[in-house]
Amino acid sequence: MAWVYLAVAGLLEVGWAIGLKYTEGFTRPVPSVLTAGAMVLSVILLGLALRDLPVGTGYAVWTGIGTVGTALLGIYLFGDAATALRLGCIGLIVAGIVGLKLVS
Repeated sequence: MAWVYLAVAGLLEVGWAIGLKYTEGFTRPVPSVLTAGAMVLSVILLGLALRDLPVGTGYAVWTGIGTVGTALLGIYLFGDAATALRLGCIGLIVAGIVGLKLVS
């Protein structure tokens, strides 16, 4: 169950990271509340996952999911650059996440 908590926490991290863009500096109430809620829930679920997972693995996977998801959505939603080098680096992060899962 810890890996499920961690995966959902990582997805919520993507949600709040992208949500920050829509808050416009926390001047828009609805996106601001949703973003803050995603932040809190993400950290709570990370904490639950860390009851059973090593802290280094859990934190690295959590930030990795957030990094990959945010980078890909930045490309898709906001037109961020999608160069081969950038996509290759994202692939390396994914490889690291998979590797940590396999050794845990």
